[in-house]
Amino acid sequence: MTDSRPSSESALIELKDIERHYHVGGETVRALAGVDLRVSDGEYLAIMGHSGSGKSTLMSLLGCLDSPTRGSYHLSGEAVHSLDDDRLADVRNRRIGFVFQTFNLLPRLDALSNVGLPLLYRDMSRVDRDARAAQALKQVGLEHRAKHRPNEMSGGQCQRVAIARALVTDPTLLLADEPTGNLDSSTSHEIMDLFDQLHQGGRTVVLVTHEDDIAERAERQIRLQDGKIVEDRQTAAA
Repeated sequence: MTDSRPSSESALIELKDIERHYHVGGETVRALAGVDLRVSDGEYLAIMGHSGSGKSTLMSLLGCLDSPTRGSYHLSGEAVHSLDDDRLADVRNRRIGFVFQTFNLLPRLDALSNVGLPLLYRDMSRVDRDARAAQALKQVGLEHRAKHRPNEMSGGQCQRVAIARALVTDPTLLLADEPTGNLDSSTSHEIMDLFDQLHQGGRTVVLVTHEDDIAERAERQIRLQDGKIVEDRQTAAA
């Protein structure tokens, strides 16, 4: 599959011949079967594919939550495929922001504390953590909900809190896995408007979705089938 972007752009992500195999019941499942992918700094990419196509596995690899069976992954030029678990955890904390379909907020903490959680792994005072978290909440328009717990907020507000948590570390890469999957259509568009704004502000955004209208918000789409990229195209938004 030919990459549709100009080769002159700087590569934030570079995957070469990525394979990921799982052993299930004595059989080998090839979740990814030779993926080559290059994503530029500041790009907005949607990953699509049917269930079992490999898109969730690819997202896990991009987020350094998993490692390839074979092939290389460079993030900002660093060979992350060869890093040990401790170094991968550091890369996740400092360079990658995650947004999940199910929000993954801690129910007993208010929005400010949920957003500040990634900063607990840094040598930072509580005052500084709260200040960073408050600024991230302001970015997503929820500074007035800082002291509310998840059960006191709507689904869309919870997803905004989750996006603020992803932004609080000022990551190089923002990854979103079905970020509108639990939201109604009106709220989904509001959340996608926020991703558009983040991208326009210079963020690199990679999202997984099965919805065509959501994918069309990105500048570029790739489609996976049987663990391989079968389509790579620019969208009307590019």
